[in-house]
Amino acid sequence: MTGRMRGIPEYPEGLVYRPDVLDEAEERSILGLLDEVEFHEVRMHGQVARRTVRHYDLDYGYESWQLVPTDPLPEPLRWLRHRCADLAGVAPEELAQSLVTRYPPGATIGWHRDAPMFGPVIAGVSLLAPCPMRFQRRAGDSRYVYEQELVPRSVYLLGGAARSVWQHSIPAVPHLRYSITFRTLRNPERWLPATPVTGGG
Repeated sequence: MTGRMRGIPEYPEGLVYRPDVLDEAEERSILGLLDEVEFHEVRMHGQVARRTVRHYDLDYGYESWQLVPTDPLPEPLRWLRHRCADLAGVAPEELAQSLVTRYPPGATIGWHRDAPMFGPVIAGVSLLAPCPMRFQRRAGDSRYVYEQELVPRSVYLLGGAARSVWQHSIPAVPHLRYSITFRTLRNPERWLPATPVTGGG
């Protein structure tokens, strides 16, 4: 689907979408944990975003473009990383950076590709409220577009061109939602501490 986006409809190669990866009880359990999370502001180009975030395993600096070790992913969330790793066909420890994002009403995220230090596989879990995820790529004077509705308890995977060529964005959300993103690293030996991330089960 493309909604009201202007452009040539095209499905992004490398985008995989799976609804109902979690059940309602699992979602409630995660949301209970997120109620206890201390979220941090996102500041980019001198502006503070409406959305707030919490990084685990590696903290990403939105203005420095650097990764530094931080608190590990909480034990009660490690099964979720394991499930996403199974869907993506990678080992849990390869999903070496974790990001929890809180989107209050009106929050957005603009057009972007995930930073280049992150690797070829990204998995995202949607919680609490649905929202569209929009994609675009340009080739010459042409704009190709796609819109994927992210329903609660679903998972999307970005690989291939969907990760490296297409940009994505989230328009202003009408209701509170959360996302949990797990990322691989392009050069893990540069960023990871000597002790590897525990996959959990």
